[in-house]
Amino acid sequence: MDHVPRLSEVLYAGLCCKIGTPTEVAIRRDVRDMEEMIQKPISMIRGFGTIMSGSYREGLRLKSSDRDMMIWPCNYKLITDISQFHSYNTSKHTTVLMEDFDTPPGFVRLRLLTSPRDSITRSSRIPFNNAFYISSSLWRENQFQFYMENKHFPQKKMTIHGPCASGFEGSVEFDHALCLPTIYWPKLFIGWMDRCQRHTWPPAPVLENILRKGCHCVPIGSKTVSTSTELEWRLSFSQAEQQLVCSMNHTQFMCYGLLKIFLKEVINYRKDPLLCSYFLKTTVFWIIQLGHIIWCPNNLLDCSWKCFKYIIHCVYRGVFPNFFISQNNMFKNKVVGGARESLLQQLYQYYRMGVGCLLYSPTLRLILEPALSSPLFVLSSTKGESIFIADEDMCAMFEIFTTPFLAENISVSILFLKSIDALSGEGLLISPYQSLTIQFCTAKTLIHLAFAIANSVSCCSHKKNYIIDRKICNMLQLAARLGPMSNLLYLASYYYRTGRYDKTLRITYFTKQKLSSDFIMYNGTIDRQKYSEAVGNLPLFKRMKKAWVTDMTEVDLFQNIPFIEELSLEQKVSQENAKPILVLSPIFMIEILSVLSHYRLGNTSQCLQSLTDLQTLLLYDDGKYVSLNLRDISWQILGICQHTVGDLHGALQSFKESLRQKPFHKIREATYIRIRCVKQQLYRNMQA
Repeated sequence: MDHVPRLSEVLYAGLCCKIGTPTEVAIRRDVRDMEEMIQKPISMIRGFGTIMSGSYREGLRLKSSDRDMMIWPCNYKLITDISQFHSYNTSKHTTVLMEDFDTPPGFVRLRLLTSPRDSITRSSRIPFNNAFYISSSLWRENQFQFYMENKHFPQKKMTIHGPCASGFEGSVEFDHALCLPTIYWPKLFIGWMDRCQRHTWPPAPVLENILRKGCHCVPIGSKTVSTSTELEWRLSFSQAEQQLVCSMNHTQFMCYGLLKIFLKEVINYRKDPLLCSYFLKTTVFWIIQLGHIIWCPNNLLDCSWKCFKYIIHCVYRGVFPNFFISQNNMFKNKVVGGARESLLQQLYQYYRMGVGCLLYSPTLRLILEPALSSPLFVLSSTKGESIFIADEDMCAMFEIFTTPFLAENISVSILFLKSIDALSGEGLLISPYQSLTIQFCTAKTLIHLAFAIANSVSCCSHKKNYIIDRKICNMLQLAARLGPMSNLLYLASYYYRTGRYDKTLRITYFTKQKLSSDFIMYNGTIDRQKYSEAVGNLPLFKRMKKAWVTDMTEVDLFQNIPFIEELSLEQKVSQENAKPILVLSPIFMIEILSVLSHYRLGNTSQCLQSLTDLQTLLLYDDGKYVSLNLRDISWQILGICQHTVGDLHGALQSFKESLRQKPFHKIREATYIRIRCVKQQLYRNMQA
């Protein structure tokens, strides 16, 4: 397969559809940037700094994209020179000196200059050369234990993997790197700065931003055979790498994505991986900085081929220099011996095939085959970059609605609102998607706050209860105006909880009519043409309010705040099984509230009709309204409603059907309890 611009453009356009157009990637980064800005003050108050890192933060959304976080305690100050010691208040911070002499390039030792202020550091220090140093292995283990016990990080069943706490959120693997930050740079970093200035990449503003943000030390030593590796900490430049990736043009970013796809689907397929995606990212950095290559869509094949040849050259030499500290050979003690020879033979086999080796990747083959089978097939790069307004909004909706804003109590909810208010008052230049993120976060926080207040109210005077109730209703009404239309159902659930069933029914009827529109965007489905015709000319925030729909989630499991009291058992069991939220489809939520409200009002015929609608929805829905992940809780709720109205046989069948579904919510124990309860009631009825 000879390199021709036509094939490069086809590949570029196909990768834009697979990985993301420039607009989609910009949306992803904008939303994550705003998320960090909102979360930062709250994280600092909690005593932990956090940032997202890895390819997911950089804008990739491949199945293999990492969901990585860097987490550090805020009471440490790392310096590189003793003259910086007086820059910090030693009564508030543990001051640590980074030493990089007699350590492998890219690694440092952390020498304590002040007495440790926490038990973790006290139990992690080791005497060495008449001073105390922090052991990376001890600190990692102690910090991991603290992390597991901290309520702000509720993930369980994690293990230590390298410097990270690793585990799964659903089917997605994540790494949380436990680290220590510094705004100072080691001496070896000077060489990188000089190289950047010589090659004029990254651009000066990006370089200045990198230097201002600093780097991190992660608790892992080098793999050399040495007794002092326990004291070594590896330098991490994750924030700098993120800045470099964001400074790439889209062809460079597509090349990075192409290499990741080829690595996963071809090089590492069914093999113990020697190469990792970090090597690919580093390769792209080196090739960009060295220059002598034109990065444009019709040259993508040539760009990726030069990157591939660089990797082969490094494997041949057994030397892969770190981009920031070139003296650090990242292949050392990793890509060596027979394993290196085997990898070299594999890569050389692909090299002899030319860029035709890309066809071994199912993803890349699917993109290239039409162009190879027809010499007249052309797919312009501009077509790959084009995006319908519906696709753009779908991308924004996914990013914004999956932003985790966790307010575990009233005080934290108020802190979120203060953080949002401070950002609004700073006069920052923000994109429309960042503005929408602020709006969505405000609505979500108001919902958390409203239900937290409702849960905390004890017996008060009638007048005080009335005032609190008005405040809660006002907050939920404001959340409905700021967020997607499905937010109205939180107000409906509050009315149900407080016995105002007529108001609940009015809201559910109104919302059901709105959700029946054919331009609604929900659960990854959308009629693009009808969406564009109906809301395409509206401002972004109005499109969200009128056409975007999101699932309903239990407001706050940390405080056991249910929005439907009948689900308290499921909530408790789900929480015990480390499933932090219950999720319901909005259309299903409407039918539940309708059934229960009509039942409370004594409207028998309407109640039975709503119950029939609920059952019909579950039996015949193809996933449009109730996704497969939500069917365990959905059948469970149908059974609860049937049990409530007295249909015991129907309830029993629904609970059994819940057990047949994918156990996404981990509520099987609750289902067994309800089945036993129904059977006992049936037995009593038979005895009577």
